[in-house]
Amino acid sequence: MNILITGGAGFIGSHTADALLQLGHSVRILDCLDPQIHGQNETFPEYLDKRIECIVGDVRDLDAVTEAMQDIDAVYHFAALTGVGQSMYDLRSYVDTNCTGTATVLEAIIKQKKSLKRLVLSSSRAVYGEGTHTCATHGTVYPEVRRREDLEAGKFDIFCPHCGEPLTAVGTQEERILKPISVYAWTKKQQEEQCRYVAETFGVPVTMLRYFNVYGSRQSLKNPYTGVVSIFYSRLVAGEPIYVYENGKPGRDFVHVQDVVQANVKALEVDSTPGTAFNIGTGDEITILDVANALAKATGTAPNLVDQGEFRVGDIHSCYADLERSKSVLGYSPDISLDAGMKEFAAWAGNQEAVDLYQKAVDELAKHGLFGRAAGR
Repeated sequence: MNILITGGAGFIGSHTADALLQLGHSVRILDCLDPQIHGQNETFPEYLDKRIECIVGDVRDLDAVTEAMQDIDAVYHFAALTGVGQSMYDLRSYVDTNCTGTATVLEAIIKQKKSLKRLVLSSSRAVYGEGTHTCATHGTVYPEVRRREDLEAGKFDIFCPHCGEPLTAVGTQEERILKPISVYAWTKKQQEEQCRYVAETFGVPVTMLRYFNVYGSRQSLKNPYTGVVSIFYSRLVAGEPIYVYENGKPGRDFVHVQDVVQANVKALEVDSTPGTAFNIGTGDEITILDVANALAKATGTAPNLVDQGEFRVGDIHSCYADLERSKSVLGYSPDISLDAGMKEFAAWAGNQEAVDLYQKAVDELAKHGLFGRAAGR
């Protein structure tokens, strides 16, 4: 097939392109080469396979998207801004890129009456807000956003709204209520709603993949807003301390990019019900402290971990994937451990230029009142 990947110069898109080429497909990329991700160079990355047709263009430009879709059989829509913290104050750019960009892609499909084999949307676990939790007395709870006064008092855990006891995180299933708590998360939910609309109204065969915390080679080392792994790595190689927020206890589901690529390929091949969402993670909860230590081990570096009781407004405490649907319907089976994944990332990153922009990101958050520290810390 002839396949278009929007945002395909990024690390998930480029790895997906490699896998599709190996399967005999032809790949075209449409990417605006955002300087925050790719630097000021404005050239396609050297890691892209030479067989890929690369087009510079903005996903919000209907003419550019329409042209890029000529003779295309399937589309992966990856183009998006992805920083949770940054989205809280750059509302217009996130809404414009993520929501208008998706609307543009869908409009191009509808107006050309494209008969696609599959449209795959890269969504996010952020649509859930806090992950699903359970109370020993009151059962399943879908927590609301944590109160700032609790965070400032150093109360970082999630508490039952009925009895006030601490809750325990459990795997988050796709059918639960969505409670996005950041602008980025809201835009991903809106992307899903647009895609579900075209699936129901026009019969477009859409599959929505809710990625959890993706990491791996080709992840931008220039963008301080897109992933804690690249941030921690840049701090490690610069000999700077790693500040672990909320005592390092927040739980996430860190999934290696090659496992995500596996899911991307299966989403194309499996004839799932249009408009279905799938969790793509490992099904394991990993703390931020675990990530810092695993990365330090992979780089052979002794980490200087600093706990000052800091937090970011808009961050969740814990969320990891329930994979029952992804395994049974897509046949998805993640197999890369955290240690193995960190070794792969570190081996690649060791040959790249890492830019430590951590303090710049913190200053931006603090400027907008989105960064705090627990009292007495």
